[in-house]
Amino acid sequence: MTTITRPDTFLPPDLMDGLDDPDPFQGLETIASGETKTKSIVIVAESGDLERTWATTILASTAAASGMQVSIFFTFWGLFPLVRPEIRMTGKNWMQKMLAVMNRPGIGHLKLSKLNFAGMGPWMMHRLARQHGVAKPGELLEMAQALGVRLIPCQMSMDMMGVSADQLIEGVEPAVGAATALELMAEADATLFI
Repeated sequence: MTTITRPDTFLPPDLMDGLDDPDPFQGLETIASGETKTKSIVIVAESGDLERTWATTILASTAAASGMQVSIFFTFWGLFPLVRPEIRMTGKNWMQKMLAVMNRPGIGHLKLSKLNFAGMGPWMMHRLARQHGVAKPGELLEMAQALGVRLIPCQMSMDMMGVSADQLIEGVEPAVGAATALELMAEADATLFI
């Protein structure tokens, strides 16, 4: 057991109460009825960059495997990894189509935020991952889905980018707005913005 020494001269005693208890957080996850509440996490996937999508899928699948309830809210560029791999072009007007040309949708076409080098950077990352037995983001996303992770697209981002629900991978929940996403975050034990 670690004992915390009270710096009484720096902080008022009422702020220091409980710091030297053996486990100050013991029982916080227990509901009044005696049931244990399952911890939950919401991850906001705002970026469609390879390394950030990788981090999102690693954290989501790990949390779900640990027994946590996990939801990922995909917004802005973070929406593009949810587009089915055979979809080359999204959008209804020329600006939306240009966005898809400049940033091809699909989890297999992600670029690095730095050191992309016309595709050489992602190729090296995938090769290093294979050498070290690290699953690719697409594999991790499938694993996350199998573990019950909720994949929730942003309706506003879908409208702006011209992405329709039939262009998304299987298992994605209906799109929601910011108010619903904020409600999920407020009820979660932790929220990550990646």
